Amino acid sequence: MAAGKGLVKLDWLTIFLYIALVAMGWMNIYSASLDTTATSFWDLDQIYTKQLLWIFMSVILIVFILAIEAKFYERFASVIYLASLLSLLGLFVFGKTIAGATAWYSLGGVSLQPSEFAKAATALALSKFLTDIQVDIHKFTDQLKAFVIIALPAILILLQPDAGSLLIYVAFIFPLYREGLPFIYLLFGFFAAFLFVLTLAVGAYWVSGMVLLLAVFIFMVDFYKFKRKRPNTLKYIVIVAACIGFSFSVNYIFNNVFQQHQRDRFNILLGKEVDSKGIGYNLNQSEIAIGSGRWLGKGWTEGTQTKGKFVPEQHTDYIFSTVGEEWGFLGSMVVVFLFVGLIVRILILAERQKNAFSRIYGYSVASILFFHFFVNIGMVTGLFPTVGIPLPLFSYGGSALWGFTILIFIFIRLDGANSYYGL
Repeated sequence: MAAGKGLVKLDWLTIFLYIALVAMGWMNIYSASLDTTATSFWDLDQIYTKQLLWIFMSVILIVFILAIEAKFYERFASVIYLASLLSLLGLFVFGKTIAGATAWYSLGGVSLQPSEFAKAATALALSKFLTDIQVDIHKFTDQLKAFVIIALPAILILLQPDAGSLLIYVAFIFPLYREGLPFIYLLFGFFAAFLFVLTLAVGAYWVSGMVLLLAVFIFMVDFYKFKRKRPNTLKYIVIVAACIGFSFSVNYIFNNVFQQHQRDRFNILLGKEVDSKGIGYNLNQSEIAIGSGRWLGKGWTEGTQTKGKFVPEQHTDYIFSTVGEEWGFLGSMVVVFLFVGLIVRILILAERQKNAFSRIYGYSVASILFFHFFVNIGMVTGLFPTVGIPLPLFSYGGSALWGFTILIFIFIRLDGANSYYGL
């Protein structure tokens, strides 16, 4: 009887959106990896067959997640987080190196990427910390502790190195902001990113000049706004000095912290290099594939760019180019609306939670999904440089599929136990 009540409380709309995205993702993986020489559909050497097995195992994982008492996730959040950190540390001893990154464990021919599971663990730990009765997010010391929780797995991922997975941890700024983190942190992050890109595009001297002109303009507005009362000049001097100093440090960071392939992709995006056959080949072919789909697409498994394997590793980070070519603009919009629907639905569910732990975790899940979705689509369409971020539930990979499944269904389990129904 209790099990029946539990099933009734599950949010079936979220589950439907999850199933729809996973099913559509597999259809595109099948098309992108289709091998006409395969002797059998169940050939385990085929990428689409492997992904199908991961999907079947995800069903078992979902049953396991939903069978656990909801309070378990809050009670043992710190233990799960610590286990996640240990799994990331273990890579430096037992990890397998692929494409220059030591980010996988090889277990009997199966590779698992712990950074995909670390996102859920970090979301649980952050939610647990912020719900502590003694924690006040408006206090600097508690803000620092929250950032440390986010930074520890991020640093271990940076050392692998895996820049794509590292960037996802920026998404945790949004649940922190929802819980009362001052807006200045969010504003500072966006402004720093803007200054970074602007400096790469036009140079530090031009940026410094623009910062000075903007500061003078705001100073004058401030002066006349308060009836010629002298503004805080020191404040303006400090802010301008910080902006100019950061601008002149960009080239050093770009040349000494970024890897060569990352610098190349930024340069291509900014129009400094044109290399359609080298580092920019993937992006160029992806844009051709998406553009050739027009309004209605060429049909499932009928994409010429996809069938010709012109986009390398199209079944992973560039899977959306298959959608654009074979399903066209309308099909692409269906996929976009499904993702937006899933993210918005999770936010709605998060707001109706009875306890803060579930709410914060829900916002963390929605933020991670949004960041993955937004950056991946931007990357495939040429709006952002290629950074290696998969499209949730779509891109090939067992670890990624399991990681997102764990993220979403832990929240569904929490929602079933802690939400106000009838809203």
